[in-house]
Amino acid sequence: MKKKRVALWGGTILILVVAVGGAIWIANRDGGGDVTTIENLIRAEDHVKGSASAMVVVTEYSDFQCPACKTYYPVIQTLAEEYGDKVAFVYRHFPLPQHQHAKRAAYAAEAAGKQGKFWEMHDKIFDNQDAWSRAESAEGIFLGYARELGLDEDAFAQDSASDETAIRVKKDLEEGRQARINATPTFFINGSKIESPRSYDEFKRIISERTAKTQ
Repeated sequence: MKKKRVALWGGTILILVVAVGGAIWIANRDGGGDVTTIENLIRAEDHVKGSASAMVVVTEYSDFQCPACKTYYPVIQTLAEEYGDKVAFVYRHFPLPQHQHAKRAAYAAEAAGKQGKFWEMHDKIFDNQDAWSRAESAEGIFLGYARELGLDEDAFAQDSASDETAIRVKKDLEEGRQARINATPTFFINGSKIESPRSYDEFKRIISERTAKTQ
């Protein structure tokens, strides 16, 4: 079943990026060219799958309401399962201004993270992207997800609306802007930007090549 899903993703990524690229690939228009590196450090507040001490670090700047990000989401899940502690997968927020609920989704994930369930909320938000992204208001929907995950609803609501959470998301966003990111998802491996892989196999090949160099 996994191989079947991987094969499907291989074609889906390219098709989706081409189909919706014009709608999602503009984050800002301040020019100045592209920056191809970021500081390759895992911050204490980063959300990491795998080992934070891994020699290979894949950093993703993502938007929960971005269709292409949803397409890459199961690919990253499977890669993280395959590589285990050999690779660290870092998720950072980059909500695009044209996506009405993207910031609220990021706040919900951070609020869940306060209760130790960032990744569970991350998965639920992506799995249900079509439902909440079309809603007039998504806050009640996210609260429902918190209930399903067994979170303290009052604490979740407070953390979702807190200045601390907004500042946390803004920090990722500003660092992404400093790196002149203009697309979601944008990936860096060991601090070096890569072109978004057009298939699962291509992504795996790039990571495997970097992993081999560290051995």
